[in-house]
Amino acid sequence: MPLRIIYMGSTAFSMGPLTMLMEHGYDIIAIVTVPDKPAGRGQKLRSSPVKDFALARHIPLLQPDDLRDGLFVSHLNVLRPDMQIVVAFRILPEIVWAIPPLGTFNLHASLLPQYRGAAPINWAIINGEKETGVTTFFLNQKVDTGNILFQTKLDILPGETAGELQERLMGAGALLVLDTVRAIESGHFSVTDQHQLIPDPSVLRKAPKINREDCQLRASDSCMVIHNRIRGLSPDPGAFFLLNRSENIFPLKAFRSRPLVTTPGHAPGQIVTDHKTCFGVTTPDGIIYLEEVQLPSKNRMPVHEFLKGFSIGENLKTL
Repeated sequence: MPLRIIYMGSTAFSMGPLTMLMEHGYDIIAIVTVPDKPAGRGQKLRSSPVKDFALARHIPLLQPDDLRDGLFVSHLNVLRPDMQIVVAFRILPEIVWAIPPLGTFNLHASLLPQYRGAAPINWAIINGEKETGVTTFFLNQKVDTGNILFQTKLDILPGETAGELQERLMGAGALLVLDTVRAIESGHFSVTDQHQLIPDPSVLRKAPKINREDCQLRASDSCMVIHNRIRGLSPDPGAFFLLNRSENIFPLKAFRSRPLVTTPGHAPGQIVTDHKTCFGVTTPDGIIYLEEVQLPSKNRMPVHEFLKGFSIGENLKTL
């Protein structure tokens, strides 16, 4: 009998493993995703890419508001899944993840137990890590703490942004999910208790949801700290400097940058530009040159395009 799999996901990151499973003939008996949400200036309802995938392939679709809702839980039980797979979805209650006899496993975009939380890709780059990866693990009562099934390590490339790393992790994650399903299906697998991998809890790094305060760049930080934050928040939600010109304060988002580490002693926050091809901000140890930027209500653009239409006076500075 083929495995009966329910797949739960919401973002573009969910699509790689889902497509991989379908291409290898696995029976996805239902897809669970988030309700449609208003988005954009017109606040029109927008569906998740996972929903669009389900509708295009006529796979039964569930979009519960409340994961504890009795009708939703009853529907899952009626479907009689052998296994549930969760990729970039929501925190499942036990009444849901305990349903299938072969368990519910999650794909997480870090090498657990490091970077538990909602934004592991972003925080790994922000913190200047050189290595990350993907992990499959069985769900339990506490978020991102279940027994590990498999892991794949990847190097973080110099200058790589969160968006670029996500693409590579999605590919690695798709293969890892396929291998995990095959292992569970065959019964040939072992698990590792995450607590065995934590000799000192103080060394654990977390990956909480990104908020606006996390996105603000501060010229008092070092070049590399600023550079890594720009990379780690590109393309979304985007890091920004607050600029001040004649008491007019506005954000300038930065998506790519080039750090120039020089001798210490710079007064941080000064603008360095030739008005044509380069725009930088001084830091205590050098200059961070912005290479791709965005003003409010404008499109992203290379810095040379930005400089064509932006007047830089002597009173422009960062906050």
